[in-house]
This record gives sequence, C-alpha cells and structure tokens, in this order.
Amino acid sequence: MKLVSWNVNGLRACLDKGFMDYFYEEDADIFCIQETKLQEGKIDFDADGYHQYFNYAEKKGYSGTAVFSKREPLSVQYGMGMEKHDKEGRIITLEFDEFYLMTVYTPNAQRELARLDYRMEWDDCFRSYLKALDSKKPIIICGDMNVAHKEIDLKNPKSNRRNAGFTDEERDKMSLLLETGFVDTYRYFFPDKENAYTWWSYMFKAREKNVGWRIDYFIVSQRLVPYLEEADIHHHIMGSDHCPVMLKINI
Repeated sequence: MKLVSWNVNGLRACLDKGFMDYFYEEDADIFCIQETKLQEGKIDFDADGYHQYFNYAEKKGYSGTAVFSKREPLSVQYGMGMEKHDKEGRIITLEFDEFYLMTVYTPNAQRELARLDYRMEWDDCFRSYLKALDSKKPIIICGDMNVAHKEIDLKNPKSNRRNAGFTDEERDKMSLLLETGFVDTYRYFFPDKENAYTWWSYMFKAREKNVGWRIDYFIVSQRLVPYLEEADIHHHIMGSDHCPVMLKINI
C-alpha cells in the first residue's frame, strides 16, 4: 500500500502548479493533504477513482485537511471530538478493517511563540486521542507536525533553538509521543541521513540552497514496523513550500 502526504499551502494555488499531474502520477492508495485553505463549496475538485474527505476550518482561507482514498473506509471522524481543538479542520481519521489512517496539520507555535501554550495543550490532547485509537487498532499518522524533532532535522539548529517548531517544549512532546509506542518511519529507514528536509522558507533562496526543516512525517504504531517497506521524501516536487512525503507499507 502506497501512501502520500503533502502540505500544499493552499490547494487552489497548488492546482495551478501541477498538483493533479503529481497526484495521478503517484497513483497512491491514500493521498493526504494539509493546509488546504478552503471553505466548503469553494473548489470544483474531483479525484477520479478516490473517495474524498475534507475537513474545513471555520476561519476562511486557513488550515484545513483532506484525504483521498481508493478504498472506502468503515468510518470517518473529523477532529478529536474536542470542540476547542476541532474548529480549524486539522484532523481527519479514516477507519479501515486493519488500521486507522489519520492526516493531521498540527498548530504552529507562531512568531514569538504566541501560540506555544495552546500548542502544548493540543499536543497532550492529540497524544491522548492517538493512544485511545491505538488501543483498538494500529494507526498510521501523516502530515505536517510543525516540529523538527532532532538537530539532524533542520539545517541550522543552533540559530533556531527557540524558534517555533524547534523549541525544547515542542521537541519534548514529539519525543513523548514516540515513547508511547509510535515510530517515525523516515528515521526508522534513515536514522543518520542529513540534509533531508520537507519544508523551506520562501525567503533567501532557502530551497535552492536546501536550507530546510523536516517537519512532515509518517508515524506508525510500533506494531506496524514489521510491515514497513519504504519511506521517501519527494524533494523534487514543487508547488508548495513543503514537498510530499511517501510511505509504503504491506498491511
């Protein structure tokens, strides 16, 4: 089974930059996107051959997620079931016979860490939500987690130490998540690979120089590790300030 995840930074804009060419070329069994920046009915989008699910933020032009699956799920849940955290369209969970598939767009702590306290609360609630699901079936989680976990996961760790996405607090929450029974699939395959990034600033020719961060993940329940086949970062794909990430798993 081939899975793809991509923060498109606005689906309408990405559609004008070759999104559909990549979408059909990859021919993924499940394709997840984050930061759609859409409201319901504001786009004419039909992914032929896929069941499609959108979660919209209440705020216009903000956040949002979507999942396109060749296989129809048993059920679909939007959000975590917590009103405070479910207004920004950040989570979609698909239930299948053997597993859950979740796409997530984790809140950014923002400049001067204005939203760090909320981010900490979100991370705790998200981890609890995952653990409850994982007690029933294993989970595949994908999306923009808005954190570079280790120093190897960004180009300039020292100068970014207290910037959003690389605070000790956010990194510790990711460590805690992984310690509760989950695996970062890219680091499972490539524990020491440097210069492997999924997001680059639009400024200072960052992408051209590969001055980036790895903040987009596929994370799976520990018991799915024996079924992992391949993980990759499609850094050559343009159309967003993020690039797609891919996972193959035989489940």
